[in-house]
Amino acid sequence: MREPPSPPPPWHALPGQDALDALRSGEHGLSRDEAAARLARHGPNALPAPPPESVLRRFLRQLDNLLIYVLLVAGAVTLLMGDVVDSAVILGVVLINATIGCLQEGRAVRALAAIRAMLSPRATVMRDGERHEIDAAALVPGDIVLLDAGDKVPADLRLVRARALRVDEAALTGESLPVDKGGDAQPADTPLAERRAMAYAGTLVCAGQARGLVVATGEDTELGRINRMLATIPRHDTPLTRRLERFTRTLTSAILTVAALTVALGTLWHGEGWRTMFLAGVSLAVAAIPEGLPAIVTIVLAIGVERMARHRAIVRRLPAVETLGSVTVICTDKTGTLTRNEMTAGRVRLADLDVEVSGSGYAPDGGLCWRRDDGTVPLAWGERPELDALLTVASLCNDARLAHDDAHGWQAFGDPTEAALVTLAHKAAQPVETLARRWPRVDALPFDAAMRLMATLHHDHLGHRLILIKGAPETVLARASRELGAAGERPLDEAAWLARADAMARDGYRVLALARREVDDDAALTYDDVAGLTLLGLVGLIDPPRDEAADAVARCREAGIRVKMITGDHAATAAAIGLRLGIGDGRRALSGPELDRMDAAALRAAVRDVDVFARASPEHKLGLVAALRANGEVIAMTGDGVNDAPALKSADIGVAMGGKGTEAAKEASAMVITDDNFATLAHAVAEGRAVYDNIRKAVLFILPTNVGQAAIVVAAVVAGLPLPISPLQILWINMVTAVTLALALAFEAPEDDVMRRAPRPPDEGLGDRLFVWRLVFVGALMVALPFGFYLDALGRAGHAYAGTLAVNAMVAIEIAYLFNSRRYGPNPASLAHLAGNRAALLACGVLALLQLAFTYLPAMQALFGTVALDGADWARAGAAALAVYLLIEGEKAVARRLAGGQPPGGS
Repeated sequence: MREPPSPPPPWHALPGQDALDALRSGEHGLSRDEAAARLARHGPNALPAPPPESVLRRFLRQLDNLLIYVLLVAGAVTLLMGDVVDSAVILGVVLINATIGCLQEGRAVRALAAIRAMLSPRATVMRDGERHEIDAAALVPGDIVLLDAGDKVPADLRLVRARALRVDEAALTGESLPVDKGGDAQPADTPLAERRAMAYAGTLVCAGQARGLVVATGEDTELGRINRMLATIPRHDTPLTRRLERFTRTLTSAILTVAALTVALGTLWHGEGWRTMFLAGVSLAVAAIPEGLPAIVTIVLAIGVERMARHRAIVRRLPAVETLGSVTVICTDKTGTLTRNEMTAGRVRLADLDVEVSGSGYAPDGGLCWRRDDGTVPLAWGERPELDALLTVASLCNDARLAHDDAHGWQAFGDPTEAALVTLAHKAAQPVETLARRWPRVDALPFDAAMRLMATLHHDHLGHRLILIKGAPETVLARASRELGAAGERPLDEAAWLARADAMARDGYRVLALARREVDDDAALTYDDVAGLTLLGLVGLIDPPRDEAADAVARCREAGIRVKMITGDHAATAAAIGLRLGIGDGRRALSGPELDRMDAAALRAAVRDVDVFARASPEHKLGLVAALRANGEVIAMTGDGVNDAPALKSADIGVAMGGKGTEAAKEASAMVITDDNFATLAHAVAEGRAVYDNIRKAVLFILPTNVGQAAIVVAAVVAGLPLPISPLQILWINMVTAVTLALALAFEAPEDDVMRRAPRPPDEGLGDRLFVWRLVFVGALMVALPFGFYLDALGRAGHAYAGTLAVNAMVAIEIAYLFNSRRYGPNPASLAHLAGNRAALLACGVLALLQLAFTYLPAMQALFGTVALDGADWARAGAAALAVYLLIEGEKAVARRLAGGQPPGGS
């Protein structure tokens, strides 16, 4: 059994030897016996698996709906009363709806399993002073793990020794670039993303070697902490789910009340038998309940899913489609989503010249230029000696390379920062390969976290030797004594260079200083040689915004959606990038430590005013989601790392990046963007709004039919007449005709103004005043005309004929009303619009054939109790349908007139 964890010391704050002593270990590792004892005490280095949800449980969840309960009761009572066919149809409807929902949810949440899979399966350790490769699950606190380039870190490690170690921690911290690591202790309050003495489970070693002390395994690791956090986060109901639940409760209460009153009225007033009136009550309930509505909602959502998939957005949970349309705030990652995730040299600062660099990414497209009063002046290799000197360092003090192929275009191999410098040299038309042959490398000092620089030694076959250096500006400046200007070398103005570096950093650049030194001896290169340097200039590197990202942010703003950027970068970089994208004012970005000092009220106030957040941990992201939700916002959260998974699950809709995203992030999300592009998310929001519009159109199309049918039953009971429409005929109308026609509305394209409206209030119901009025108005037409036809035909042709005519009249009116319903508001239905949805025309054709079969086929006549109609009655039904269409269009015209001639936004 796993021993309960005690509060760990801040391992990054302890010197390496103190950490070894605290865990009673040494650089030669544990003995086999001690490791076995600790394994029994601490348990395996693995994360526990939760019990999976069974298919049966998932199926039963689909039945947890008031409308379904009413249908189940109606079906059971109908069966007890001997009406097997009616009961079977009712129960069949319930099973079909539940099966559709169960199949759509077939991919259960596997976020915890995905995180567990990130733990490395094998690890190299020291046991009894010897190297052994063991299963990573057998690691225990106190083990010494050996790391090499390409290894996945198997547990949380306090680094004891490290040489040129660089670790990709993007999945855990959100840091976009590999992090330099070393063994020196740091202050106890150092944020997770800046703990250079630690290597965390699930991260990847990019370069170098290290020896690390295991300080946490399994659930005690940072991954385990996120795993525990994720397990405690409940899924929140989507806005659509909440709206449908409220709507269902209201509708069910109304149906049961009217059904009970109808039964009481018929029994007490007309003296009908209770069995007859109970069947009438069941008929009324079946008539009023929109049995096809759950299936229609599911199908509309599924069509939205398919549309989004064509635009590189994969929806994993159906209600998430509509949730996007309700979003009021999008919290997005920066790297790769808003930016290209390709480091690019954007500026070069020489001693006497400020050079701009055009082009983005690793493709050597673009060039260099400098500005003067009459415009820009292009620059290239061979035109400015001081620029040539800087570009020589950029390409030779470098281990990266570029490659091009037709399938993938330009790709970088090696460190992203170094790849950006090689691209810079190519943009200046530098003969990189020729230069490398002329000045071959003799020796090198790899980039070191403590020294914060890289140096290479070169010779030119003629006895000339150069040390080329790149590194952090303050480090290189401290080792330099001169600078190279247009007129040659001169004494270094360190203060001026520090000010230039600071200004570039405030503009969002990561700044590197490049320098050189000529040497005469043939000795091996050491750090002592990296002194007396001549500074050549500064290079500003940036992960540039995607070309389409700023437009997408502006589109969201026009739609009333605030975009907030949450990143692992430094605050200054985050604020500057945000300004380029139209997020924030470029001056204010809240960092993780600042968020830590805020109480709940202060955080709620901050998220109203601030749009850029930097150095954010998983807890910070969760806190931001909670604060936004407390402010009444509907939140979409994007992410790609393990650290993003809790916030992705907690948000109203989590959106994972499919290209660079971890499986943990994808499984915690309701949607995956396959091209990692914020513009794709903005397009998905538009589709989400269109889906909600189409659901509302479908609901408003179906419900008047239910109102009309229920009113016909009530009218017949009040008049003491036999029921005009049988329960089976009602189910035909509800499940076949209404569903067939409503399906066409699922294919309606987004309206032109879909991204010019404010988001819907989270507590808004499905129906507004227009919804209620249209429901009453069309419902009245649905009852008046078919019931009038029934009464007229009852005396001259009998009950079966009159009922058949009433059903066909109602279906004809449905067909006409479909074309009114394609525009939700008072907008007119133009001829072009009427013909614009082929699905609507196809649905009408299919339904016409179905109604002919319903009326004339002997098998259908026997099942539904129908008879053949004469041509005059078909014509009367068609005329009624045309009249309904014209009446509703006339009602729209009146609504437009009352609104001042301007149709309100909406579909």
